Order: sequence, then C-alpha cells, then structure tokens
Amino acid sequence: MSIDADRAARPRLFHGWIVVWAAFAVMLLGFGAAYSFTIFFGPLQEEFAASRGSLSLAFSIAGGLWFFLGALSGPLADRYGPRGTTLFGMAAAGLGLLIVSRAQALWQIYLGFGVCMGVGVGFSYVPAIGVVQRWFVRRRGFASGVAVSGIGVGTLAVPPLAALLLGAIGWRWAAALLGLIVILGGALAAWLLEDDPHRRGLAPDNDALDAAAPRPVLSGRTLPEALRSRAFIALFLAFMSASLGLFIPFVHLVPYAEDHGIAHGTAVLLVSGIGLGSTGGRFLLGGVADRIGRRLSFALMYLGMALMLLWWLVSGTGWQLAVFALVFGTCYGGFVALAPAVTVDYFGAKSAGAIIGALYASVGVGTFAGPLLAGIAFDLTQSYTLPILVSAVTMFLGLLLVGLMGKPPSR
Repeated sequence: MSIDADRAARPRLFHGWIVVWAAFAVMLLGFGAAYSFTIFFGPLQEEFAASRGSLSLAFSIAGGLWFFLGALSGPLADRYGPRGTTLFGMAAAGLGLLIVSRAQALWQIYLGFGVCMGVGVGFSYVPAIGVVQRWFVRRRGFASGVAVSGIGVGTLAVPPLAALLLGAIGWRWAAALLGLIVILGGALAAWLLEDDPHRRGLAPDNDALDAAAPRPVLSGRTLPEALRSRAFIALFLAFMSASLGLFIPFVHLVPYAEDHGIAHGTAVLLVSGIGLGSTGGRFLLGGVADRIGRRLSFALMYLGMALMLLWWLVSGTGWQLAVFALVFGTCYGGFVALAPAVTVDYFGAKSAGAIIGALYASVGVGTFAGPLLAGIAFDLTQSYTLPILVSAVTMFLGLLLVGLMGKPPSR
C-alpha cells in the first residue's frame, strides 16, 4: 500500500481521542459529584443535627474507597474491559446521590455519599485512565493530561451547578437531579471506552497498521512481575511520599489563611486557585512531557510541589498564598496527569489497569494519613509549621525515589 493510500485509509478523527474525551467526561462527572459534597454540607448538617466531624466522615469514607478500590477495578477492567466496570462505577455514584436525596438518617448519608460514591469513583477512575494508555504511545502524556483534566473541570463546574440547583429546588431534589445526570451521562461516556485500537483496524497514535501482519499482543509486565521490580517499589513509595502532603492544602489552607487574617471568602478562593492551576497542569503539561521526557517532567512536578510547600511555610499574605495555590495546583495537576503515562512507560500496557490500581493504593494511605496528622500536629502545637515542613521533606523524598527508578525500558 502506498503512503498516500495508507493515509487515506486512516480516519481523520482518530478514535483514540473519542476514548480520551469519554474518560474526561467520566472524571468530570464522578469527581465533580464527589467534590459537590461541600455544597450539601450545610443543609445536611442542619437536617440531621450532625456535628462537622460526624458529617465529614461520609467524605472520608468516599475518599479512602476510591483510591483503594483501584487495586480491584484495574484488574477487572484488564480482564473484562473498561466499559462494564466504568458503567458500574458511574451507576453506583449516581445511586449514591439518589440515596442521599431520600435519606432520613445520618447512616444513609454514609451509605450514599460515602460508600456508593467511593465505590463509584473507585470503579470508574482507574479503568477510564487505564484504557487511554492503550491508544497512545508518543502522545501518551498529553492524552492522559486531557483525560484527567476532567477532574479539575468537574471540580470547578459541578459544585457551582449543585449550588444553583440547591438554591432553586432544595437540597433533596438537587441531589436527585445530580444523581440522574451522573447515571445517564456516565453511561454514555462508559459506552465509548473501547480498550483495543486493533479491533477498529487502528494502531496507537493513528499510526499505520499492517493488515497482513499478525495482530500485535500487548506488551509489558503482569502485576505479579511488576510487584517484584525495583521500579514498582520505588514508584509505589514515591506515590505515597507525595500523597502525604498532597491533600493537606485542600483541608488546611483555608484555616491557615484565616489564622493570618485573610477573610473567609478570600480563603475559599485560594482552594479554587488550586483547582484552576490543577486544570491547567493536567491539560498542558502532558504535551510538554511528551517532548522533553515524561520521567524528567514527573520528577519536576515533585520538585515544584516541594518548593511550593517551602514557599507556603513562609507565606502570610493573600498574594503569597495565591502564588502557592496556583503553582502548587499546576504541579499537582501535572503529577496526576503524568502518573499513569509514566507507569505504562515502565511496565507496558498489558496490565496497565491492574498496575495503576495497585500503585494508587499507596495514595489512599497518604490521603488518610496526611490531612489527619496535620490536624493533630496543629492541635498539639497551634501551628502548621511542622506538618508543612514534613510535607516538603516527603515530597523531596519522592523526588529521590523517582530518581532511583532508573530509565524506563525501550518498547
């Protein structure tokens, strides 16, 4: 076949980008719905006469579940395909909101916004991001960045939508309508997640595919093989080191700012600044990483977050904290965007979902421990100096561990 004929045979719109935008939609709906919890917090607290601690437990349950369940949903997606697991996840998340809308007791909030939402995100995130890796090689970093930018966009878009609905129709109908949107939109997005470009006669990156050649077999290590490797151990510990400090700003930046005399409304905007920077980092840095090297770029994200935590340590004014929020958020977004691509660079696409899920279990540990220990440290010392400093140290440790991984194998 001539070069011109081969180009004509390949579609102008590479189906891999449809998969990317489907994964984007899954994350927008799933994480957007999860982060809308803060909008329902006040009405739920009033409705059930709950303390802040007891009501916050619902989100803690969800956050822990969606990281730990990746270790289960990833292998299931590798074996049975991403459509079924993601469809189940989005249905569970939507069902959780429907349960919340009919709740008559606090335990039903735990069931709906805790268990069901956690299961929903846990069974949709890893399968969706894992399948994107199989459609790209050269542009894997950029494709991953576009997909996971759905988390940032969802964080910016869905909570304001929930607030509008709550003001117009009340919290129960708002939760119910949001649940239906997640179920219906999630079902459509899940259906578009195809796991094998060769079934469409395509190759990754829309490269030429020799029809006469035998169908290629996905290369890479199995999960047991990966678990025994130095690279996996280093990356697992690097993920854990990062996550110990990664989520502390999401919980403690607002009270820190208020302790320094910044108004509550302005302090809340700082968290939005992290979300804004995160969206840009997820969307833009993946493409840069494809050009300068994904491992180097991944290491730079650790360095950026570590330096910004040191900046936070000496910040006390609004503009200083705004710089922290935007730059830290950008590096955080780049970290999230590059993590799946770097994983596949090292271990291949054969068991991508299972390996990514196993690695994300370490993030669950850090997510549970980091913000909690920071709060305890503040209670003991009446200062955030120690937890911020420790977070910077663990981020530098993660940078060192990425260096210990060595170069990824050529594939």
